[in-house]
Amino acid sequence: MDGTSFYDDNDVFNTYMHSRQRTESPNDTIEKPVIMELIGAIQGRRILDLGCGDGVFGRESLANGCASYLGVEGSQNMVAVAQQTLAGTKGEVVLNTLENWDYPTAAFDLVVSRLVLHYIDNIDLLFANIHRTLLSGGQFVFSAEHPVITSTDKGWQKGTQRQDWVVDNYFDTSERVTNWMGGTVRKYHRTLEGYFKSVQQAGFVIERLREGHPQRENFLTDETYLRRKRIPLFLIMSLRKQ
Repeated sequence: MDGTSFYDDNDVFNTYMHSRQRTESPNDTIEKPVIMELIGAIQGRRILDLGCGDGVFGRESLANGCASYLGVEGSQNMVAVAQQTLAGTKGEVVLNTLENWDYPTAAFDLVVSRLVLHYIDNIDLLFANIHRTLLSGGQFVFSAEHPVITSTDKGWQKGTQRQDWVVDNYFDTSERVTNWMGGTVRKYHRTLEGYFKSVQQAGFVIERLREGHPQRENFLTDETYLRRKRIPLFLIMSLRKQ
């Protein structure tokens, strides 16, 4: 199934939400610190969050003084959670896919998309829409599964921690069907070069590129820290519309 309907499988959704609560989640120990560093000051910014998930980023951004927050999310399960998360705030969330949503022109200072792009087939169209919806000088920050991860899921066995990492068919940039969170989901593998080319073609200036180098202070144990240093899990970029 595609990335949108994947999280509307209740078993998958419950497994995913449980995984997000685990100690030393890579999302919290690696991806989030880099995202927040690249975004910088949030106060006064009009934020569009593409694939907003549970809406926690929106709640935190509003608490830190952003001018407005709008999340777009394709999963009904996730939208329901995000609405609860944003209850009592001025944040909004809409149910739509990133491919079909009607992007307003020059409406946002900051667009964020976290761990969603590997579910998107036509990424060039999405990047063009994001460029159009940003104000001049606006920032686009995204994270995606690192291309060495999306190339193949060989070497992983259910219920075990992966010990050996396999990179295969790296330059075959095509659809991948992989088993994850107890379900089967369709992802789209792209090379690092491919991401670089797509954001440039959309008109963005690339300001920063990060691969989520783990920092010891974000981990409780040496064991997890050393394991996370073995291979990059995330590709994270900060882009600017001139």
